[in-house]
This record gives sequence, C-alpha cells and structure tokens, in this order.
Amino acid sequence: MAGVTDRPFRQLCKKMGAGLAVSEMVTSNSLLYGSEKTKRRANHEGEVNPISVQIAGADPKMMTEAAKHNVDNGAQIIDINMGCPAKKICNVMAGSALLKDEPLVAQILKAVVAAVDVPVTLKIRTGWDKQNRNAIQIAKMAEDIGIQALAMHGRTRACAYMGEAEYDTIAAVKQAIHIPLIANGDITTPEKAKHVLDYTGADAVMIGRAAQGRPWIFREIAHYLNTGTHMLAPTVEEIHAVMLEHLHDLYDFYGDLTGMRMARKHISWYTKGLAGSAAFRHSMNTLQTIELQLQAINDFFSELKVKNERLVYIEHDTDVATLEPIAA
Repeated sequence: MAGVTDRPFRQLCKKMGAGLAVSEMVTSNSLLYGSEKTKRRANHEGEVNPISVQIAGADPKMMTEAAKHNVDNGAQIIDINMGCPAKKICNVMAGSALLKDEPLVAQILKAVVAAVDVPVTLKIRTGWDKQNRNAIQIAKMAEDIGIQALAMHGRTRACAYMGEAEYDTIAAVKQAIHIPLIANGDITTPEKAKHVLDYTGADAVMIGRAAQGRPWIFREIAHYLNTGTHMLAPTVEEIHAVMLEHLHDLYDFYGDLTGMRMARKHISWYTKGLAGSAAFRHSMNTLQTIELQLQAINDFFSELKVKNERLVYIEHDTDVATLEPIAA
C-alpha cells in the first residue's frame, strides 16, 4: 500500500480501531535513506505504538542494514515484505518474487532476525503461481528461523490482484505453524472478516484496499466480531468530518502542494458511492490549491446534506399521507 499507508493514514486507522498499522514499504537501498520520500516513510512522530516498519529488498546484507537503520529511528517491529506483486519490485527479485528462491529467503530472514533486537514479522503470498504454492514450506522455515508472526495474502504473485483470494492455503499454513497467522485478501466487510477467521483459523485479519476511504471498517469489524451485530453506517456529517481531519493531516505532513495532490485519491475514495460524486471527483482533479479543494468539499457535503434532509422530509410526508385510518 505504498503511497497510501503514510503516517496520517496509519494514525487515522489506529484511531478507528486497527490494532496494528504497518508502514509503507521502505527500500533496503541505503543510498536512498536521505531521499525525502524515504524520510517521510520512516517518519513516526506522534504515532501510536506499536510502530511497525516494512522493508523490502533481495540482498541479505542490505536488508540487515535497513532493519538496523529503522530500529535506530524508532521501529518497534520490522516487517519483511515478500508479498508485493508490483513489477518494479519483482523485477529486482524483491517482494513476492523472492518466493521462487527459498534459499535466498532463508538467508534474508536469518540475517535480519540476527541483526535486530525487536520482533521481525513476514508478509508473503501463497506462492509464485498456482502451480507453485510453497507457502507452507516458507512459513515453516520462517518460524524455525525466528519470525514472530506471519501475514499471508490469499493469492500468488502471478495472480496479482486478479480473481478472488483463496483461503485454503492460509488454513493449511495455520495448521503447519505455531506463530500467529494474519489472513489477508478480499476482506471487505465484517461478515467476510468473520468468515475468513472461522474458515482459516487465523489469529487476525489484515485489511488493505478495503480501508481506502473507509477507515471506520476497523471499528465495524471489531464490533461485529464482539457482538454479532452491525454498527450504524457513518453519517454524511461524520464522513465529512473524518475526511477533513485526514486531509489537514496530509497537508501538514507533505506540505501544501504535495499534500493537496496526495489528498485527491483519498477524496475520491471517501466520496465514492455518494450522490453526485462522479462529477465532483472529476472537477476535484482540476483544482490546484488547498483552499479551492476544501471549498469544493464543503460545498459538496453541504449540498448532499440538503438533499438528504429533503429526502427524509419527503419520505416522512409520504408515510403520513398513506397511513390507513385506525378503526375506533
């Protein structure tokens, strides 16, 4: 979720009930430690513990240095990414491409675990492709080496995000290891979270894309798992308030220009499905200042609120008009 799970978004998700929010992927290339992008990705000021930093790379020595660097800068957990299917990551044999090379996986895990005194976790997929699902072997190896928890996406590298996630392999891995297993992939509703937990026996679920524009999904899932009932959906007013708080954090974090541009995708996600949002999102991408952006958002939600109130009033009138007289 590079470009999404920055510090403002992680803080918001934790506020909404996420138990753990992992950082954007940080390169293991030490030459990039000084870049502004890398500095921002390693910025945890004011963040609620625990602070988990995800690193990616294919060279054991560089991964070791990256782990040490991030622990020195506040990381309380190091998460190793062997699940990313992006071509630019896999083309350098990092991310889920590593699943093709089990000896190299072992070298990287051993080097990082030995290098730091904080827990090291691992994110993987079910395998390289559907003919080569080696998640059980990787998981058992990781546990033996000292990995403290395993997150697993229910697709292979070749699947990318196509088709549907499968949970049989996750269930099989759960039976093969004793460390905590976190299930991931296509978990978009409280019911789906419960189904995946029950079906796989996993210890937790990980939410990715489903939290984009819906950070309250964490509290909704927690409430459903605890009570078996649904929370009321957020009101238009709450969506507006949550989005504004998030956007102001983005502006502060990135600065005006970059913050305004970063905000566009979040605005699109927050407003998806709301009446008139298609035209609103289109016009939003033409606005070039924070002031214009915020004004357009406030105007959109003000109009939406009026529409909702008018609809409620009309429905109420209709109900009254159609009531059958009560017999005396």
